[in-house]
Parts: sequence; structure tokens; C-alpha cells
Amino acid sequence: MLGGSFWIAFFRNTLSVALMMSFFLMLDRPRFSMKKTVYSYACFAVLMVTAYSIWYLAANESFVKFAALSSLPVIGIFCSLMSGEIFYLSLYKMALGFYLFSVCVFCGVDVARWWFDGNLWVDILVRFLCMVIILTVTWKKLRKKFLSGVDFLIEEMDAFSAVTLFVSVLHGAVIAYWPNLQGFSIFNMVRAFTILFMAGVLQFTILHLYIHLGQEHYYQAEKELLEINEQLLHRQMELMRESELRVARIYHDVRHHMLLMKEYVQKGELESLSEYLEQYSEDVENGQTKDICKNRTINSILSVYAAKAENEHIFVKMDIRVSPGLPVRDIDWVAILANVFENAIHGCVNSGQTEKEIHIYMAQKEQKIIIQCRNTSSDAVVFRKGLPQSDTGGGIGTSSILKAAARYEGETDFSLENGMFLTRIMLNLPGGGNYGLEAIAKHRKKKK
Repeated sequence: MLGGSFWIAFFRNTLSVALMMSFFLMLDRPRFSMKKTVYSYACFAVLMVTAYSIWYLAANESFVKFAALSSLPVIGIFCSLMSGEIFYLSLYKMALGFYLFSVCVFCGVDVARWWFDGNLWVDILVRFLCMVIILTVTWKKLRKKFLSGVDFLIEEMDAFSAVTLFVSVLHGAVIAYWPNLQGFSIFNMVRAFTILFMAGVLQFTILHLYIHLGQEHYYQAEKELLEINEQLLHRQMELMRESELRVARIYHDVRHHMLLMKEYVQKGELESLSEYLEQYSEDVENGQTKDICKNRTINSILSVYAAKAENEHIFVKMDIRVSPGLPVRDIDWVAILANVFENAIHGCVNSGQTEKEIHIYMAQKEQKIIIQCRNTSSDAVVFRKGLPQSDTGGGIGTSSILKAAARYEGETDFSLENGMFLTRIMLNLPGGGNYGLEAIAKHRKKKK
């Protein structure tokens, strides 16, 4: 806006590109490694600054009118391709970076025109100071809070709300380049800064609102998991009391068993004694609680729900092949296995079938955990976006499964096949790769 030589324009363009791309990168979770990302950013920045500086030299008038606005889609497309986030979140961050860039431009140009007769170096100095302040505050204050709350933001922010935020923040930024505002006057300066200030306050407020809502939903889900865990503990205590009663009964009956065996020996009825000992041995074995697997948490969860299923006269078959000490939080096992088994029991009960069954398969292969549950189900299951919808309108169990699986970069799949509801889950443990849900089906076919 204040003109200058090629190198002046080159320096201003460098500040502008550095601000927008650095701000975006600070708030981003890149698709590639940080080393590769920084190298790509640097190469793209050099190419863009050079191209825009040549544009300034070749067609100054069109550069002044369109350079700032055209930088938004150019940088936005590149940063979105480099980002590992969903598109509309990248769109919002790019608009926010462009807004801050607009604030720097306004501060630099108006300070230079108001107090220093349009001095070019004052403009550059003010822009540089604004850039340093923005990036410092972003790095020290905003970055950690934003990245820790970005998952909450993604959950709460849909495409429509992201576009709305994008349009509102872009509206404030475009004011800086509106033709009627490029003429210097107190009215234009106050009006532009007022609009930019209001747009900034609005974005800050809405951003905190989304993150707060996401945190509330997260705490609610954690509370529900703790309630499920409490129910599991109560049920385990009941099973322990039942086991203690069985043991007490066995000890109480030992005296009678000894007297009867003594009588068989005295009468020489060894064949009858042998039959009686076999019956007694079977009774003791049936009274013992057998472990499903060596992993204590998984064993406890499956034992409790297996007993619950048997009370509903549901046949349960489990094939569990996992090792103890897996790097998965106990509460995540509760979120996944308890909800899967609970949903399977509800599916069997509501199926209307006389023969109800649940088959659960779990296996560990390198750094993968494969979980598959098949249960009797009615054909009236409703799916929405690939997820089963609860007939009671809840659906919290499925949501808990998805969130817990996402924590381990896992995948989930729900389907209905030949009257059986099929749940498939794959978890990536730390240090493993990612081979997808297809491996589950292939592995099961090999087993068959």
C-alpha cells in the first residue's frame, strides 16, 4: 500500500507469508514428520515470496488490489494438503491466520501514515513487531491449549459451523482491503479497527465455547464409564461371594463325604467308591471359576458379562488370545468390551429368537488387537452413517466404543449379516503400523 522497491516488497511479502504459515503450523498436527513438514513449508514460502515479489514489480496496480486476498487460497490449499486435520478445521485456522495478517497490515500502514508520513521502514518495523508478538503469544499461550482441545473442537464443530466461522472471520479481514477503506482518514481507520476487534472477540469467544462443550461431553462420557466400572466391581463382588458360598458348602459337606467314603471302604464296595469319587470330582470342577484369559482386566469384564448372558439363557462362546500387561487403559477396556458385550446381550434379548448366542473373538497380532463379536439380532436394526441407532434414542455405548478406539488410532465396523449383528474393532498399540479392518475378516477366514 505504501509502495517501495522490489526488495521492500520482498521483505514485506516474507513477513506476511511467514506469519500466516507459522501461525498455521503452530496450531497444526501435520500429516508428515516435522522435519519433512518444515522443509516443505520453507521451500513453498521461498517460491511464493519470490513469485509475489515479481508480481509486484511487473504489475504493481493489480498486486495492490489482489495480492493479499489471493494469498489466502494459495497458502490455504498448501497448508491443508500438509495438515493431518479435517479440512474444515484447516479452513478455520487459515482464515484466522489471514485475519491476524490483516491486523498486522492495518497496524503497519496506519501507524506509518498517521505519525511518520508513510515511512516504509516504520511500516515494516510495526509489521515485524506485530508478527513477533502474535507468534510469541501463540507459541506460549495459545498453542498448547489449542492442541489439547482440538479433539473437543473437532467433535463439536461440524462443516456448517466451520464455514460460518470462516465467513465471519474472513469478513473482518477483508475490510482491510476494501477499496473505500484504503484512503487514509480517521473514520476509515476507526471503522476498520472496530470491525477487526469485534471479529477477533467473536472468534475467541466461539472457540472457547466449542472447546468447553467438547470437554463437558468428554467428562460426561468418562462419568458414564466410571459408572459402568462401578457396576462391574459390584458384580465381581457378587461372584466372589457366590464362590465363597460354594467353597463353604464344599467344606461343610467334606465330613459327610468322608463318612460315606469310609463306609464304602469298610464294605469293600470299591466300584461304588470309584463312581462316587468321579461324581465328587466333577462337582468340584463345575464349582470352580475358570479364567477366560490371562489378562486380569479383560478376564474380569468378560466373566461378569458372560454370567449376565447365561442368566438370560444366552449361549456364550469366547476365544480370547491376548497377553497380560497390554498398554491399554483399564477404563478403555471397560468402554470397549463392556459396551460390546452389553449391546450383544440387548441384541439377543430383543431379537425375539428362541436360540440366542454370542461369539466373541479376541486376538493379539504383533502391535494389533483384533476384537470381533457376533450375536443374535433382529433384522430391524437401523444404521445411520454406518453406526447402529439405539431404539431408545441413547446410543451412548457405541459412542464410547468409538472414542476409546480412536484413542489407539483404531477402526470400528458394525454390520448385520444373516440375522447376526457383527461388531469388529481393531486397535493399534504403541509401536505398531496400520493394516485396517480387512485383516480381521481375512484372519477369521484362515481360522475357519
